[in-house]
Amino acid sequence: MNILLVDDHPFTTDGYKTVMLKSFAENVTNIAIAASCKAAYDAVAAARDSFTLAVIDQNLPAYDEKKLRNGTDIALLLRKTMPSCKIIMITAHTEILVLYDIFKRVNPEGFVTKSELTPENLGNAAKAITGGDTYISTTVSNSITEVWKKELMVDDTNRQILFFMAKGYKAMELANLVFLSDSSIQKRIASMKKAFGVIDNSSLVKEAIQQGFL
Repeated sequence: MNILLVDDHPFTTDGYKTVMLKSFAENVTNIAIAASCKAAYDAVAAARDSFTLAVIDQNLPAYDEKKLRNGTDIALLLRKTMPSCKIIMITAHTEILVLYDIFKRVNPEGFVTKSELTPENLGNAAKAITGGDTYISTTVSNSITEVWKKELMVDDTNRQILFFMAKGYKAMELANLVFLSDSSIQKRIASMKKAFGVIDNSSLVKEAIQQGFL
């Protein structure tokens, strides 16, 4: 097995390495470790064989030259260059929309929040996904379920609108950001307010935050 471990904390990757060696023993032929998007990019470029498994933290120092900003971008790089590589995403984020966005873009075989991560379940996740199964932690699974409960939040554009509103953009400013007409945006906002049971835009953002969507 050729394994890639990506995290900007050496103590963490040392722990991951110990878990991988314990879980796969003599089957491990190489373990590459990267502490940034650039280091991960270089590791992928230098690999003689495709990685069998990659464990990737979401928050990483960016590599602006290659437009690699976080773990999601590294995962997508692997999807493009090494499509057979199984991916476990790790993140400290617990916000519902952040977790859903990572899940939707990467569709990782494994996905665990750091608050749930233990050596045991990392080992279980690695064994499961290399055996053809998936491993999605409880928090991630619940977040995906919550998004589907709010069906409107599955729509990429609706999520973008809500993100921009949370950043302080007014409804009239959104047309140039999401490339829709003002009337289309207003209809989407009205539908989201109905779904969240609120009557104004500020309450929509507050309710989204309170329910963990932002």
